[in-house]
Amino acid sequence: MKYLNKHYNLKDLLEKISQLRTNNIKIGFTNGCFDLLHKGHLHSILEAKKKCDYLIIGVNSDTSVSKIKGLNRPIDDQENRVLSLSQLEDVDAIIIFYEETPLNLIKDIRPDILFKGSDYKNKKIVGSKFLKENGGKVELIDILTGYSTTNIIKNSSI
Repeated sequence: MKYLNKHYNLKDLLEKISQLRTNNIKIGFTNGCFDLLHKGHLHSILEAKKKCDYLIIGVNSDTSVSKIKGLNRPIDDQENRVLSLSQLEDVDAIIIFYEETPLNLIKDIRPDILFKGSDYKNKKIVGSKFLKENGGKVELIDILTGYSTTNIIKNSSI
Protein backbone atom coordinates (compact mmCIF):
# COMPACT_ATOMS: atom_id res chain seq x y z
CA MET A 1 0.00 0.00 0.00
CA LYS A 2 1.35 3.42 -0.94
CA TYR A 3 0.80 6.22 1.56
CA LEU A 4 0.60 9.88 0.71
CA ASN A 5 2.84 12.24 2.61
CA LYS A 6 1.88 15.90 2.51
CA HIS A 7 4.61 16.94 4.94
CA TYR A 8 6.50 20.09 3.98
CA ASN A 9 9.50 21.86 5.40
CA LEU A 10 9.06 25.61 5.83
CA LYS A 11 11.11 26.64 2.79
CA ASP A 12 9.17 24.39 0.39
CA LEU A 13 5.82 25.32 1.93
CA LEU A 14 6.52 29.04 1.55
CA GLU A 15 7.44 28.49 -2.11
CA LYS A 16 4.19 26.56 -2.65
CA ILE A 17 2.15 29.30 -0.94
CA SER A 18 3.83 31.95 -3.10
CA GLN A 19 2.80 30.05 -6.24
CA LEU A 20 -0.77 29.63 -4.97
CA ARG A 21 -1.13 33.33 -4.13
CA THR A 22 -0.40 34.27 -7.75
CA ASN A 23 -3.65 32.44 -8.59
CA ASN A 24 -5.68 34.06 -5.77
CA ILE A 25 -5.94 30.76 -3.89
CA LYS A 26 -7.36 31.27 -0.38
CA ILE A 27 -4.96 29.79 2.18
CA GLY A 28 -6.36 28.34 5.42
CA PHE A 29 -4.43 27.21 8.48
CA THR A 30 -5.26 25.26 11.59
CA ASN A 31 -3.09 23.56 14.13
CA GLY A 32 -3.08 21.01 16.90
CA CYS A 33 -1.55 17.90 18.36
CA PHE A 34 -3.80 15.53 16.37
CA ASP A 35 -2.80 12.73 18.71
CA LEU A 36 -5.10 9.75 18.05
CA LEU A 37 -6.97 11.21 15.08
CA HIS A 38 -10.72 11.06 15.86
CA LYS A 39 -14.15 12.09 14.55
CA GLY A 40 -13.86 15.55 16.13
CA HIS A 41 -10.62 16.22 14.23
CA LEU A 42 -12.13 14.97 10.98
CA HIS A 43 -15.18 17.23 11.39
CA SER A 44 -13.05 20.32 12.08
CA ILE A 45 -10.81 19.67 9.09
CA LEU A 46 -13.78 19.10 6.76
CA GLU A 47 -15.47 22.32 7.92
CA ALA A 48 -12.26 24.34 7.58
CA LYS A 49 -11.63 23.05 4.06
CA LYS A 50 -15.11 24.19 2.98
CA LYS A 51 -14.01 27.79 3.66
CA CYS A 52 -10.63 27.83 1.93
CA ASP A 53 -8.95 26.51 -1.21
CA TYR A 54 -5.74 25.19 0.36
CA LEU A 55 -5.67 23.91 3.94
CA ILE A 56 -2.43 23.72 5.88
CA ILE A 57 -2.25 21.79 9.14
CA GLY A 58 0.36 22.78 11.71
CA VAL A 59 1.16 19.73 13.85
CA ASN A 60 2.78 20.04 17.26
CA SER A 61 6.06 18.12 17.42
CA ASP A 62 6.41 15.29 19.92
CA THR A 63 8.39 17.60 22.23
CA SER A 64 5.75 20.31 21.98
CA VAL A 65 2.91 17.85 22.73
CA SER A 66 4.77 16.59 25.82
CA LYS A 67 5.19 20.15 27.11
CA ILE A 68 1.48 20.89 26.62
CA LYS A 69 -0.16 17.55 27.47
CA GLY A 70 2.33 15.86 29.80
CA LEU A 71 5.17 13.36 29.58
CA ASN A 72 2.91 10.42 28.66
CA ARG A 73 1.89 12.13 25.42
CA PRO A 74 1.82 11.97 22.49
CA ILE A 75 0.46 8.47 22.00
CA ASP A 76 1.32 8.53 18.27
CA ASP A 77 4.67 10.04 17.28
CA GLN A 78 4.82 13.00 14.93
CA GLU A 79 5.66 10.88 11.88
CA ASN A 80 2.55 8.73 12.38
CA ARG A 81 0.38 11.78 13.04
CA VAL A 82 1.62 13.43 9.83
CA LEU A 83 1.10 10.22 7.86
CA SER A 84 -2.47 9.84 9.18
CA LEU A 85 -3.36 13.43 8.34
CA SER A 86 -1.75 13.05 4.90
CA GLN A 87 -4.38 10.45 3.98
CA LEU A 88 -7.21 12.98 4.38
CA GLU A 89 -8.41 14.47 1.10
CA ASP A 90 -9.22 17.81 2.73
CA VAL A 91 -5.65 18.31 3.96
CA ASP A 92 -3.36 19.93 1.40
CA ALA A 93 -0.17 20.43 3.40
CA ILE A 94 1.22 19.59 6.82
CA ILE A 95 4.07 21.20 8.68
CA ILE A 96 5.47 20.28 12.08
CA PHE A 97 6.26 23.07 14.54
CA TYR A 98 8.46 22.69 17.59
CA GLU A 99 7.40 25.62 19.76
CA GLU A 100 4.48 25.47 22.19
CA THR A 101 2.44 27.75 19.91
CA PRO A 102 2.36 28.18 16.12
CA LEU A 103 2.81 31.98 16.26
CA ASN A 104 6.08 32.03 14.29
CA LEU A 105 4.61 29.64 11.74
CA ILE A 106 1.50 31.80 11.33
CA LYS A 107 3.71 34.86 10.82
CA ASP A 108 5.71 33.01 8.15
CA ILE A 109 2.73 31.49 6.33
CA ARG A 110 0.36 34.49 6.66
CA PRO A 111 -2.80 32.47 5.99
CA ASP A 112 -5.93 34.23 4.80
CA ILE A 113 -7.95 32.36 7.41
CA LEU A 114 -6.93 30.88 10.75
CA PHE A 115 -9.32 28.18 11.93
CA LYS A 116 -9.87 27.25 15.56
CA GLY A 117 -12.54 25.27 17.35
CA SER A 118 -15.52 27.12 18.82
CA ASP A 119 -14.21 26.19 22.27
CA TYR A 120 -11.80 29.12 21.72
CA LYS A 121 -14.69 31.61 21.53
CA ASN A 122 -13.71 33.57 24.65
CA LYS A 123 -10.04 32.65 24.68
CA LYS A 124 -6.99 34.33 23.24
CA ILE A 125 -6.21 32.79 19.85
CA VAL A 126 -2.51 32.69 19.05
CA GLY A 127 -1.80 34.66 15.87
CA SER A 128 -5.21 36.36 15.64
CA LYS A 129 -3.90 39.86 16.30
CA PHE A 130 -1.11 39.45 13.74
CA LEU A 131 -3.51 38.12 11.09
CA LYS A 132 -6.08 40.86 11.60
CA GLU A 133 -3.32 43.48 11.28
CA ASN A 134 -2.24 41.85 8.00
CA GLY A 135 -5.59 41.38 6.27
CA GLY A 136 -6.38 37.86 7.48
CA LYS A 137 -9.20 36.65 9.68
CA VAL A 138 -10.04 34.03 12.28
CA GLU A 139 -12.99 31.68 11.87
CA LEU A 140 -14.30 29.45 14.61
CA ILE A 141 -15.47 25.97 13.67
CA ASP A 142 -18.24 24.32 15.67
CA ILE A 143 -16.77 21.34 17.46
CA LEU A 144 -18.31 17.96 18.04
CA THR A 145 -18.76 17.65 21.78
CA GLY A 146 -17.49 14.57 23.51
CA TYR A 147 -14.60 13.95 21.15
CA SER A 148 -11.12 14.57 22.44
CA THR A 149 -7.96 12.53 22.66
CA THR A 150 -7.84 13.13 26.41
CA ASN A 151 -11.35 11.61 26.79
CA ILE A 152 -10.42 8.66 24.57
CA ILE A 153 -7.38 7.96 26.74
CA LYS A 154 -9.41 8.31 29.99
CA ASN A 155 -12.02 5.84 28.72
CA SER A 156 -9.57 3.24 27.42
CA SER A 157 -6.79 1.05 28.67
CA ILE A 158 -4.09 3.15 26.96
